[in-house]
Amino acid sequence: MGTARRSRLARDEADLAYDGGPMAPSKHLALVAALAAVPFFAPSSASAQTIVLDAVIPAGTPRYFAVPFTVPEGIREIEVRHDDRSDANILDWGLADPSRFRGWGGGNTEAAVVNADAASRSYLPGAINAGQWSVLVGQAKVVDQPARYHVEIDLRATPTLAAQTARRPYVDAPALATGGRWYSGDFHVHSRESGDASPTLDDIATYAQSRGLDFVELSDHNTVSQLDWVGDAQARHPNLLFVPGIEVTTYAGHANAIGATRWIDFRVGSADPSPTLDTITAAAMAQGAVFSINHPMLNLGNVCIGCSWSLGDVPGRTGAVEIQNGQHSVTGTLFFHPSMRFWEAFLDRGEHVAPLGGSDDHSAGTDHGSLSSPIGGPTTLVWATELSVPAIVAAVRAGRTVVKLEGPGDPMVDLRSTDGAMLGDTISARHATLRATVTRGMGAVLTLVRNGAAMDPITVDADPFTATLAVDAPSGTANDRWRCELTVNNQPRVVTGHLWIAATGEAAPVDAGVVATDASSRADAGTLDATRAGAAATTAGGCGCRTGAAPRGGLGGIVAMAWLLLRRPRRRSKCGAPGPVWSE
Repeated sequence: MGTARRSRLARDEADLAYDGGPMAPSKHLALVAALAAVPFFAPSSASAQTIVLDAVIPAGTPRYFAVPFTVPEGIREIEVRHDDRSDANILDWGLADPSRFRGWGGGNTEAAVVNADAASRSYLPGAINAGQWSVLVGQAKVVDQPARYHVEIDLRATPTLAAQTARRPYVDAPALATGGRWYSGDFHVHSRESGDASPTLDDIATYAQSRGLDFVELSDHNTVSQLDWVGDAQARHPNLLFVPGIEVTTYAGHANAIGATRWIDFRVGSADPSPTLDTITAAAMAQGAVFSINHPMLNLGNVCIGCSWSLGDVPGRTGAVEIQNGQHSVTGTLFFHPSMRFWEAFLDRGEHVAPLGGSDDHSAGTDHGSLSSPIGGPTTLVWATELSVPAIVAAVRAGRTVVKLEGPGDPMVDLRSTDGAMLGDTISARHATLRATVTRGMGAVLTLVRNGAAMDPITVDADPFTATLAVDAPSGTANDRWRCELTVNNQPRVVTGHLWIAATGEAAPVDAGVVATDASSRADAGTLDATRAGAAATTAGGCGCRTGAAPRGGLGGIVAMAWLLLRRPRRRSKCGAPGPVWSE
């Protein structure tokens, strides 16, 4: 977490944004009955005037609600200023016109301004149609009761915000590079269209290219307003691909809709019918986006509202999990292993879910503090057929990803089968040989992991370093899954996606009265050959050890735990199950 993240944690991490997809007011902008008595004004002319809305929020009001106001004919610009009248409470803010969502600034402190040809950040320009508009309110945090809001709305006959001629409708850029290879990028980057972030798209591209990245996903909070600026910026940065996306930011979890270009209603807890995880994931899938859960175990309570995931899941709808958020520093030590267990839970039930890393950068790398999370830290490698938005999204959906937990300078691990199967593929054969190739990893430790259980590791002592493993298809109906981890100085640095081995459907073998049912008790893994400088080493086996429970508690406890973890010598777990070990 960098300085940008810390400022967000204080208030703005609950920021939500907007777009402009059509909305049925009766469904999405239902006025809370308890607020029906709040006065609102209906000006009868187009002369400039101010509407003031000031009221107590009644107990029992839904988490999100709308406060209406009327715009007469002839108005050409609207400015909305807002205040929660409290040092303890946090309200988020948005705007809707009579037919569509016009923006969500979340915790933006500046006024929201919209006219036909321009809009302030986090909002969309468009016609100022007469009729009932609504100020949208989210109760991010309510401590002081009674909570209240104060809103001032200026209606103008003449625009004050100059036309933004660089804005244009988003279209995918042509492929920036062709040919299948590993492309490096960052799947969690915020621009200034997120109210808690500051960089322009030019700032983002310049810093990302300085780190050797090929692409970044623009994951602004609940908005696609950033996409209006992509065409103009993409022309100035022909070697860095901007991938569209949304960070669907709720008060019960955050997720990326990778490749999304249309706004998704995120307001879980609004008046019935409220959006649900089912409707959110369906909206992502309907536009061909991959739904990826962000920082699922970042449980910081009100310090980071909604950052940990508590929305459950819809089977088959999650395409990826962010196993590392921010570079592998203090937060990595605390949240990496719980996030890995969160990811493994999807895999244990047979879902093919890709691992991703995202910096969550909010400052284009300008924050250099000890908890900073600059673009590219972590870096995700994606094997794609070309450097284009459709190819990157398709590769994530296929599971062809490798996460470098620190950044682009980490070693690389490429796991394939000798017959050409790649990460994400399912091998339908009784026997297969897996091959892991490590580059720039001298001195690192390579571990193959089957079904979440780690085999005995081997030290990488050549560059490149290749290890091969002969495996048999599992009996029964559950497929095996294989991946690699690489550690440097006892710290995880690289995690690959999975290769899957199809089960034979036959009954599990019985050996000496023991039925082999999982990776820690089976001794048929095969033989792993590690080749370097003409020598060979063999190994096989399994170890199903797990780390402890996810940390809980307030920020002070987390900082103290981080200090202890960083100072305490690392202890290797003991595995009770016997298994072959590396031999040199």
